[in-house]
Amino acid sequence: MPSATDRTPLGKTGLNLSQLGLGTAPLGNLLKDIPEEQSEATFEAALNAGVRYYDTAPFYGYGLAEERLGRALKGQDRSDFVVSTKVGRLIREGERSGAEVYDGGKSFYLAYPERNVVRDYSYDGIMRSLEESLERLQMDYVDILHIHDPDDHFDEAVKGAYPALAKLREEGVIKGVSAGMNQWEMLSDFMDHGRYDAFLLAGRYTLLDHTALPSFLPKCLEHGTRIIAGGVYNSGLLADPKPGITFNYVPVEKPILDRALAIKAVCEANGVDMKAAAIQFPLSHPAISSILTGVTSVAEFEENRVLFETPIPDQLWSDLRSENLLPADAPTPDNTQDRGLQ
Repeated sequence: MPSATDRTPLGKTGLNLSQLGLGTAPLGNLLKDIPEEQSEATFEAALNAGVRYYDTAPFYGYGLAEERLGRALKGQDRSDFVVSTKVGRLIREGERSGAEVYDGGKSFYLAYPERNVVRDYSYDGIMRSLEESLERLQMDYVDILHIHDPDDHFDEAVKGAYPALAKLREEGVIKGVSAGMNQWEMLSDFMDHGRYDAFLLAGRYTLLDHTALPSFLPKCLEHGTRIIAGGVYNSGLLADPKPGITFNYVPVEKPILDRALAIKAVCEANGVDMKAAAIQFPLSHPAISSILTGVTSVAEFEENRVLFETPIPDQLWSDLRSENLLPADAPTPDNTQDRGLQ
């Protein structure tokens, strides 16, 4: 049975991630305002539960999430935590537009309305981004840097961002070079152009979406690259499958909804909360080191922790396979080998 306090090595970086990590996007006031005291209590609950991996980004609240994480970890033994942030977006003064807003100008993050982001995957931009993140975090270093959503910036990421990160790793400034995306195809291409210690992959290896399984995850194992799995609920669908819910951040289409409902039916027949199966499933693959979940409150964190540590009968995984809802070669908790836990 998994435990939030168990730690898994992140490849050869020397870093050990708690199997359950905390993502800070929601605490950057994503779509709703989170009071400061609520944010503080949420971080405190994660710390008390033994969570020792925290991920953030400049984009999350235009610096607010980094600032809040920095305040939460201030005074703690920094060597006891793994902290990652992201590069590729610089926070600057100015009006928001384009992908930063939706529905006629509403902002995704309800913080610092006078700030916007400037995409910059250049060598110098990466160095500036790290310097500014450390100021907001009030830290001397971060452990991992992810190239953040470079979907339309492949060449810049390969020629600018990666060389910067590789130099920072060579100099011992960081231990992990990574990229974070909602797709696996470009991440696979990145491995052909550099040595990546990890990738933050959101939503592409879940109880519902197994598209990363056939070629990408085996390639990661071959290259010694480990995966931090985000988006395990597929933006809400695996938490509450119903018409109108989102999958990959857009309203779900009927064939995908029907498959999610079929998974839910098998879970219910085995007396299992589908969310427990969803949060535990990806960790069974040997390429995956940690499950990263974002929450807005103590209650949401505690729910995820309990789901993460809930015993699941082996029969569930067998039934999902027999219903063709899981690939035959997908590792599951009933057939997982030793993960080198600490």
